[in-house]
Amino acid sequence: MKEIILKTEKLSKSFSNDGTMQHVLKNIDLQLYKGDFTVIMGASGAGKSTLLYALSGMDTPTLGTITFEDQVISDLSQDGLAVFRRKHCGFVFQQIYLVDGMSVMDNVLCAGLLVNKDKHALVTRAKELFQRVDISEETQKKFPTQISGGEAQRAGIVRALVNSPEILFADEPTGALNSKTGLDVLDTLTRFNEQGQSVVMVTHDMRSARRGNRILYLKDGVVLGECDLGRYSPDDAKRHEKLSAFLKDRGW
Repeated sequence: MKEIILKTEKLSKSFSNDGTMQHVLKNIDLQLYKGDFTVIMGASGAGKSTLLYALSGMDTPTLGTITFEDQVISDLSQDGLAVFRRKHCGFVFQQIYLVDGMSVMDNVLCAGLLVNKDKHALVTRAKELFQRVDISEETQKKFPTQISGGEAQRAGIVRALVNSPEILFADEPTGALNSKTGLDVLDTLTRFNEQGQSVVMVTHDMRSARRGNRILYLKDGVVLGECDLGRYSPDDAKRHEKLSAFLKDRGW
């Protein structure tokens, strides 16, 4: 039986827009499982990123609860949420937020030092991760403006994982990359997931979505259904067909 790592109960999020309330998320009951590669899909405006930000503690719900393991994180203060994110979550975004005035390695170490003050242990962890994403020691010494977009995004994944988070959240991580470098990033995420890393990814891209074993479809702030694809295999010809049929049935 799968272990629940994160769950929501009646999760709702509303915004006021010129005096009119917009209900972006509506009473979502959801369970996320340890070790899964969960993909959130849906049309533009469906609430995908809002859901990801709520699940990760980057935003607070209007109503409902979010529980990580045994902790109700939706009750935490902003300072409490910041501590929760640093300790338990890693983030990869479409835009690659590396600091230009720092080396690639220092970008990673700065994130790590927010949690772990043992710099020697952090350097060891960072070097191990850089090796796993195929970033050389020479590249680690460069500034973000001196490396390719694919290298920068893989460095972003290292930064996200340096504190050994329970969940890695990714919001359109290949959206700003070309086809080849995007594929490299997907391969990197897949490898870490195969080694036990829980991943939650928002995407509108079919190629990216096929990497997930569980697909959630969001429409008008409601989870309209889910699709179990099983573990990713590049030779699984029926994987695309199954996902395509699932999305078509939901008006994709």
